[in-house]
Amino acid sequence: MGNCCRSPAAAAREDVKSSHFPASAAAAKKKPHQPRNGAAGGAGGGQKRLAVLGEEGCDFIGGIDDKYALDRELGRGEFGVTYLCMDRDTKELLACKSISKRKLRTPVDVEDVRREVAIMRHLPKSHSIVTLREACEDEAAVHLVMELCEGGELFDRIVARGHYTERAAASVTRTIVEVVQLCHRHGVIHRDLKPENFLFANKKENSPLKAIDFGLSIFFKPGEKFSEIVGSPYYMAPEVLKRNYGPEIDIWSAGVILYILLCGVPPFWAETEQGVAQAILRGNIDFKREPWPNVSENAKDLVRRMLEPDPKLRLTAKQVLEHHWLQNAKKAPNVPLGDIVKSRLKQFSRMNRFKRRALRVIADHLSAEEVEDIKEMFKAMDTDNDGVVSCEELKSGIAKFGSHLAEPEVQMLIEAVSI
Repeated sequence: MGNCCRSPAAAAREDVKSSHFPASAAAAKKKPHQPRNGAAGGAGGGQKRLAVLGEEGCDFIGGIDDKYALDRELGRGEFGVTYLCMDRDTKELLACKSISKRKLRTPVDVEDVRREVAIMRHLPKSHSIVTLREACEDEAAVHLVMELCEGGELFDRIVARGHYTERAAASVTRTIVEVVQLCHRHGVIHRDLKPENFLFANKKENSPLKAIDFGLSIFFKPGEKFSEIVGSPYYMAPEVLKRNYGPEIDIWSAGVILYILLCGVPPFWAETEQGVAQAILRGNIDFKREPWPNVSENAKDLVRRMLEPDPKLRLTAKQVLEHHWLQNAKKAPNVPLGDIVKSRLKQFSRMNRFKRRALRVIADHLSAEEVEDIKEMFKAMDTDNDGVVSCEELKSGIAKFGSHLAEPEVQMLIEAVSI
C-alpha cells in the first residue's frame, strides 16, 4: 500500500511501481476479477460509505483529529498520504498514513488494506520493524498511526558516510535478514524487500534500520505456494516470474540488496524491463568487474547461496545468519570498497528517485516546488533544449554529476529512468 513513514528528509520518495513491467505489483493490482465499480467502490452514486476495518477493527472510535494533530505531508503513494502527526496527550511525534477510500475501487484493494493492518498487528515488536500504534477509519479514509522514521533512506546514509566497507554491508544485511526471519517465523512473506523500504529511525550513527512497508506482504502456511506477480523488478526471484513461489523469495531479494551494497549496481539488469526478467531467469552473476576481485570469498559465497535459482537449495534466513561471513561480521574487511561503489550507489539511488518523482508528476501529486526541482534537473541534462533528454545527454549529465561509470552501468541507469 505504499511506503508508510517517510521522513521530512525523504519526502517525495514514495515508490510508484511501474505498470510497464509485466511482473510489477501495479500490473497485478489492475487484474482483479471484480469490476472496478463494484460493491467496494466507495461512496459514489449515493452508495453507503465503504467500511474497511469496521468498528471491531479500529483501535479507537472517533475522528483522527480528536486524538492526533496532523501536520505537514511527509510522503505520498498510490493509495495513501503520510503526514507528520502529534499525539495530543503525550506530544509524541508520529507518522500517520491516511488511505483514501475513494481510491479503494475494488474488493482486492480493500482486502489489501485489511491485510496490511493485520500483518503489522500480527508481527511482534522489533527494533528492526516500524511499529503500528493504532488504526482507525472515518468516512473518508483509513488511518494508520506509526512511529516516525526520520533518519533517511539506506542508500542516502551509505553515500553520506564518505566510504563503504564489507563490514558495513554485513551489518545492514544482518538487519534485513533478521526482518525476513521474524516474518517467516510468524507466517508472513514480505514480497517487496528493497533498499527504499528500509529507513533509519533517527539521524544518529547507531540508529536502528527499520523495515517500513508491508503493503505487499501476505500470510502463508508451510508448503503453500502463490502465483500473483508482485514486487519490484530488480529484486524479484525467478520463481515469482514463474508464478509458483513461497517464502524463499525474500532471501533472494535480500541477496540482491547485498550484491548492490557490495558493488553498487543490481546483479540482473537489461535494456528493457522484460530484459531484466529474462536476466533474472538466466541467473548469470558477474563477480569479475570492480570491486569484486577485492571482495572476500566469504562475502561472495553468501551472495551466491542467497541468489541460488532453485528455492529448495537456497539458504533459509536462519542459515544466512549462521553463515561464516555474518557470524564474523566484526572481522569482515573494514577497507573501503572504493569510490566506484559509492558513485554507483549514489547514481542508482539518484536515478530511482528521479524516476519516482517523474512518475508522481504524471500522477499529479507533486507540489509546485517539487515540480520545479525536476524541471531544473531536466533542463541541466537537456543541453540542446529540444524538450527531450536523449541517451547521450543523460550520459553527459551523469558525467557532469561527477560519476565515473562503465558503459554497461550507464546503460543500466538510462534504462532505469525509463525515458
